[in-house]
Amino acid sequence: MQRQIFTEDHTAFRETVRTFLAKEVTPYYEQWEKDGIVSRDAWRAAGRQGLLGLAVPEEYGGGGNPDFRYSAVLAEEFTRAGASGLALGLHNDIIGPYLTSLGTDEQKRRWLPGFCSGEIITAIAMTEPGAGSDLQGIRTTAEDRGDHWLLNGSKTFISNGILADLVIVVAKTTPEGGAHGLSLLVVERGTDGFERGRNLDKIGQKSQDTAELFFNDVRVPKENLLGELNGAFIHLMTNLAQERMGIAVAGIAAAEHLLEITTDYVKEREAFGRPLSKLQHIRFEIAEMATECAVTRTFLDRCIVDHSDGKLDAVHASMAKWWATELQKRVADRCLQLHGGYGYMTEYRVARAFTDGRIQTIYGGTTEIMKEIIGRSLLG
Repeated sequence: MQRQIFTEDHTAFRETVRTFLAKEVTPYYEQWEKDGIVSRDAWRAAGRQGLLGLAVPEEYGGGGNPDFRYSAVLAEEFTRAGASGLALGLHNDIIGPYLTSLGTDEQKRRWLPGFCSGEIITAIAMTEPGAGSDLQGIRTTAEDRGDHWLLNGSKTFISNGILADLVIVVAKTTPEGGAHGLSLLVVERGTDGFERGRNLDKIGQKSQDTAELFFNDVRVPKENLLGELNGAFIHLMTNLAQERMGIAVAGIAAAEHLLEITTDYVKEREAFGRPLSKLQHIRFEIAEMATECAVTRTFLDRCIVDHSDGKLDAVHASMAKWWATELQKRVADRCLQLHGGYGYMTEYRVARAFTDGRIQTIYGGTTEIMKEIIGRSLLG
């Protein structure tokens, strides 16, 4: 089906992204996978190409365009290229809105130009060893010491954790307040007491640095409070819809690309004296996946447009996230199976997609949490 949500400007932007990937990412990606981290040069190159801070006001060096369809194009092309390591979506779509919507004028002047140029790489630290989806379980604390906050605690599974120059940390500022006693504090690289643990060894997304972070009596200036005191829960809930949409967009793009790869493969691969595509079971498998992808794409495109217009609610974002990522997981598994033994070899795109994509149903809110959000909206 012909997609109808993009304009000529979006199409031109897609070509820009593809050119960037071909020049600045693909030639180096295998080395990044071995290193477990991407080059900072790639971030600066993304900044020069105008791929960072798409929605950041132009006065701070950004694109000044809040149209989420540009972010969708970026996510789709990075997914098709298998370039999950360079986490521009995290930077642009998850952390960017916190800085632009919650930052003071002084904070914006201090952080956003570097955010857009690629000189400042960002991360957000919510998850702890004992607290994932449940924000009330957060133990990291920030005590008011007059002219600063004294931050203590640890975080884990933090994407961009090694490279990050600026980390938004969720911490308890009012211990008795539960989820409504949390605040967002910005911790900058080089601050005394802020330490990074090891670059965690994951089953996929090897080049995407993911780390443990430790805060030992870190003095965070009062001017680094982001948003309202004790307002983190509301701030987080407000921005989660966009985070989940970004994950969903990548999910359907991955499923579609894997289907394309596998369709070509079964046409070429022979078994029992004829191409696999001539076997009825194989045709049924392809037919089922193609139909599921087409139906999901229609819903996702509607969600993309609604979000671009500011009309997408948390419930439909949750529907998009759980459905698209679970579809991605199913398609990756089935496509690997259709590749046979070759699907288990890392030189084949389907093998890396299988491991890289497995996290999709977990981060940004697990499938189970998405269903709970949807269920509550329907049943109270």
